[in-house]
Amino acid sequence: MKYLLRSFWAFLLLATVSWSASAQTPAARQGRLNQLENAKIAYITEKVSLTQDQAQKFWPVYNDFSTKRRELNRQMRQLRTTNLDALSDQQIKDGLGQAMDLREQEVKLEKEYFGKFQKILSIRQVGKLYGAEREFTREVIKRVADRRGGAGRSFTPSGQLDN
Repeated sequence: MKYLLRSFWAFLLLATVSWSASAQTPAARQGRLNQLENAKIAYITEKVSLTQDQAQKFWPVYNDFSTKRRELNRQMRQLRTTNLDALSDQQIKDGLGQAMDLREQEVKLEKEYFGKFQKILSIRQVGKLYGAEREFTREVIKRVADRRGGAGRSFTPSGQLDN
């Protein structure tokens, strides 16, 4: 069973990262995002060892958390895309204040859902969840970089810059 789950998410992950983003239609991009999401579900389900009962309770809560976290991250990216040279000092100060407020909202959201996750999962499973999210993200980034030929510089697992 573990082998099937691992193979399933690996296949979906590879299929997802193998496309060229510039050549995609919006429908194709959405399909790839759905594949990536399915791979993430399979990965987390395996790593956290969710029972069927836990999965039925967990995934709606996790999806709600992910949606809210994604919205906060979208707002943060919007703040970063502004050309600082075109802004006054007050506008920069206001933008930095908004960024700090968004980070506070993200921490508050994480604390709220930490409590919700504990009502569904054991504390060990919650810990595994956070680790699995990081591992999945690292794996996706690594595979995207590998598909692009490893262009540019990257960090080694120890955090050192690799030329």
